[in-house]
Amino acid sequence: MKLYYSAGACSLAPHIALKESGLDFAAIAAPTKTHKLADGTDYYSINPLGYVPLLVLDDGRQLHECAVILQYVADLVPDQQLAPANGTFERYKLQEWLNFIATELHKGFSPLFAPGMPDEAKAINKTRVIGRLQWVDGELGGTSFLLGNTFTVADIYLFVVAGWSKHVGIDLSGMTHLSAYLARISARPAVQDALRAEGLIK
Repeated sequence: MKLYYSAGACSLAPHIALKESGLDFAAIAAPTKTHKLADGTDYYSINPLGYVPLLVLDDGRQLHECAVILQYVADLVPDQQLAPANGTFERYKLQEWLNFIATELHKGFSPLFAPGMPDEAKAINKTRVIGRLQWVDGELGGTSFLLGNTFTVADIYLFVVAGWSKHVGIDLSGMTHLSAYLARISARPAVQDALRAEGLIK
């Protein structure tokens, strides 16, 4: 498998998931600013959408969306319990969290990084994101992970997206449950490996 990623983008989530899985894969940098690979290849020739992540299977088939790639990777290694079994109520809770992170948080953060976005629009989105993060903070009270005591790919996605807060001036220090949760996730060896691989830590 090949994972196309841009350092620190949402593609960090499947990068971490693949590290957690122990599966063989190649991580290929596809910077979202240049859309050029290290060998000069135009990334648009591989993925016409131009964004990351992109997972290319050994037979050439592709998966484009972060939440879907995370579940695909988890289902390849069911013994690791990175996702509850399909058809269970817990699997739907996982999908609920993935959908919330994708639509309420990920897409909420996006305008805060957009060049030329009016300050008023950024302020509106920032307020909304803070409100959503405060709700997540409350949900994490008394639990280790989003689905209780089991670490899943939803935790990986939340770790990546909530981590963008420091880049857009959102202070999480008052959200004690969320802050402690992010520290727990950050300490995982696979997370550290992926962060190093993307040049985000030394």
